[in-house]
This record gives sequence, structure tokens and C-alpha cells, in this order.
Amino acid sequence: METIIRCAETEDITRLELFLEEAGLSKEGVQASIEYFILMESHLGDIKATLGIEPLGKVGLLRSLAMRPDRTEKDLFLLFEQIFILARDRQLNTLYLASNKKSSLEIFRIIGFTEEIIENLPVELFQSEHVKHILTVDNSFFLKLSI
Repeated sequence: METIIRCAETEDITRLELFLEEAGLSKEGVQASIEYFILMESHLGDIKATLGIEPLGKVGLLRSLAMRPDRTEKDLFLLFEQIFILARDRQLNTLYLASNKKSSLEIFRIIGFTEEIIENLPVELFQSEHVKHILTVDNSFFLKLSI
């Protein structure tokens, strides 16, 4: 079955928020940064996966990575490839991601991310409510990728 990867638009907000809620992820901030989201859809328009960026100056925080169970590792790499293109188009120079799942570390290293200690994070990131929350979660870590 053919999939389409595209940038989200204003009319996608409600569907995207529902998709994130189903995945157990926060929809906070989606409306403010909808033009920084990538959607993977079926040919019928059903959202199969998404990845977004919370822009903070010249850096961005990757967030809201959600994929249906039928998606593959190849789909994950396609999403990241498209989000990197989007970040460059929007003149972001560095992307960060945060997680507390050490099991995900290897896949992000393969994509090109490196671990970043909290003390070295740019001040812009601390403006994010998402980052403030992550800092309260046990075992959380940050990864960085220059684009």
C-alpha cells in the first residue's frame, strides 16, 4: 500500500491531535508549530506516522514521534530524512531530541545523533515546556544532531 509523506497544514491539526492522543502523546503545542510537522499517510489520507519539531530560535526539539504498528524501520528513516529537509528549509542548524528510553539510543545513533549533556544544551531549549517536563523524568537524556 502506497504512503505519502508531506508537511502538515493548518487543516490537519484536529486529525494530528487525535492521532497523538491515540498514541498517548501530548498534543500541546501542535497548533503553534503545525508547519513543523511531517505526516506519513495512506493513500486514503489516514495518518500512519508523524514527527514534529518545536522550533526554538535556530534550534529545534524533535517531538511527537508516533507510528502505527504496521510501519517499518524504513518508514522511520524516511520520516527522519524528511524532517531534516524541513529543518534545513526553515534555517534550523541543530536538532535535539529527548527520551528516557535507553533502548532507542542505538537507532538514533545510526541516524546520526550524539548524546549531549544537559549542561551543554542551548538556553533556547529551556524555554520549552516539553524540555522542562523532560528534566523531571528519571533517566531522561538528550541527543543532538547538527544539520
